[in-house]
Amino acid sequence: AVRDVSIRLDAGECVGLVGESGCGKSTIAWSILGYLGGSGAVERGRIRFLGEELVGRSEKDLRRLRGDRIGMVYQDPLQSLNPAMRIGDQMTETLTFHQSLETGEARERCEHILERVHLPNPPLVLSAYPHQLSGGQQQRIVIAMALLNNPALLIMDEPTTALDVTVEAAVLDLVAELRRDFDTAILFVSHNLGVVARICDRVAVMYAGELVETAPVDQLFRRPSHPYTQGLLDCIPRLTDDRSGRLYSIPGRVPGAGAPTTGCRFAPRCPHMAELCHNDPPALREVGSRAVRCHFAGELARPASNTGQRRPPAVESQDGLRVSGLEARYPVRSAALLSMFGGPSTWLRAVDGIDFELPAGSTLGIVGESGCGKSTLVKALIGLEETAAGEAGFLGFDLAQPLRNRDRALIREVQMVFQNPESTLNPSYSIGRQIGRSLKVLGVRRDRLREETIAMLEAVKLDAGYYDRLPRQLSGGEKQRVGIARAFASRPDLVLCDEPVSALDVSVQSAILNLLLEIQRDQATTMVVIAHDLAVVRYVSDYVAVMYLGKLVELGPVDAVYAPPYHPYTQALLAAAPSADLEVPVETVRLQGNVPSAIDPPAGCSFHSRCPLRSLLPDAGAICEIEAPPQRQTGPGHHLYCHLEPAQLGG
Repeated sequence: AVRDVSIRLDAGECVGLVGESGCGKSTIAWSILGYLGGSGAVERGRIRFLGEELVGRSEKDLRRLRGDRIGMVYQDPLQSLNPAMRIGDQMTETLTFHQSLETGEARERCEHILERVHLPNPPLVLSAYPHQLSGGQQQRIVIAMALLNNPALLIMDEPTTALDVTVEAAVLDLVAELRRDFDTAILFVSHNLGVVARICDRVAVMYAGELVETAPVDQLFRRPSHPYTQGLLDCIPRLTDDRSGRLYSIPGRVPGAGAPTTGCRFAPRCPHMAELCHNDPPALREVGSRAVRCHFAGELARPASNTGQRRPPAVESQDGLRVSGLEARYPVRSAALLSMFGGPSTWLRAVDGIDFELPAGSTLGIVGESGCGKSTLVKALIGLEETAAGEAGFLGFDLAQPLRNRDRALIREVQMVFQNPESTLNPSYSIGRQIGRSLKVLGVRRDRLREETIAMLEAVKLDAGYYDRLPRQLSGGEKQRVGIARAFASRPDLVLCDEPVSALDVSVQSAILNLLLEIQRDQATTMVVIAHDLAVVRYVSDYVAVMYLGKLVELGPVDAVYAPPYHPYTQALLAAAPSADLEVPVETVRLQGNVPSAIDPPAGCSFHSRCPLRSLLPDAGAICEIEAPPQRQTGPGHHLYCHLEPAQLGG
């Protein structure tokens, strides 16, 4: 799983460990902690920590190190938090186990560390259960727990992947602050190169269990030397890129741990492969302040990126998607006696009066923090959530009716690509059977099922050999391609995509994005895409809608939304988005506090409690607390909902 890897971390230094899934990043982290399990072992080499050897240490010794001198932060904070225990009990246990502190003293230290990670009202947080806190708050608590004993080493394994860009930016600011204050060394494992560029001092790039390049962060991002590093960077859509091109995608996939090791392991995917690469494995050579595992290190031009042509801009059409005054809400019963016996409930307004029109054949990107109503809006359009008010129409169909009332013609025309293909693929059925079932339900004759299914597999760049495979035999990217094939099997006119690439490596992500746009162009499909990566939304979209607390705050053509003047919320989202482009200056607009509850939203402008610009208005923006913001048009089709004049908005 890992071969001949050498990494050094000094006190106060942050080293990023990057590469595709299956490259060995997490294995290195688990090796340090002794978490390889019964089937894994360190076969050769040393792991030295503060001068002491960790390989061969007893489980008892390792338990004393974990959570004390070495802290760990996982991707999903709920993996580290016991849902049946209060936060205070879990945090104090860390101190009483490692330092034998009295409960009262331990609780005081917990309150202090929660203040350090900028969580308001520490006593209230300590008395809460994990499910009563937001994802960003849970991640801050996990970081606080890892820092309770002032560790010398902090290992962070994809700590921000599941977070919104605003929460992610706050967590990264926090990590940088705590590293400076505690002088802690950090091993930062991530596939998000923008995050690595923001927080790390040095970067180590892994491929197929080997280090292929190590360099200071500015050198690696400005002048990558290894073809794999070059390819990873060219796969990333950037906010400054020309949208007319096609994203570069690394062909093939990472070889398995048991694959033959003759020659360079990256050679089958390398655009610069030569005969030498097949027979002679390259050594990790030092080139100045970096090390590169390539026979031609420093001599190679980067692959051509953003090549080819995307579809032309959509033409205005009356046959597109029309949404007017759409509302979706959920009853929330309180613990009051009247409510328990069927009395009136309060309502959570997940979607609160949405209006937009989308021309046929174009793509609408929807962005916003978790809880803003993006997924509920899409589920309402597909029929999985009932609407409370308003209208939604497409090609003469009524999309406001629930799924149980829809006829087969409407179901055929509206399909969905989900975030996690694991949740939509039956593990017991072959890929061909699952795609074929969709085709059969939608009217394809039995004698043509196999032929049509293979045609759909080939459309998503999978060959006929995948027909008889089971989902467990496919990679994450291949499963997502199957999900796309099934969604497009009926040649629908409207496809809704809910975070279709958020869980994928950048190399797979670029291939899936190119695939979506290619199929959309061929079938003239209208698409709605939800994503928390603003660069991805910019690349795939013709129009963008920015949602906050169930409402639209900005709507317009993509180039207008991504250029000033911005709504204050849009500006904060763009400033928080991590970028792998070091030439672009980083803004420091940060939102304070959490998103208010949709059960009791703020009066007036729903964003006023967090708006960094309301002080520009008279009386410190008192009008924002009373009146709903007016709609302001700053260009063709570009609308902002804000009390500030366009000249006062950020840019």
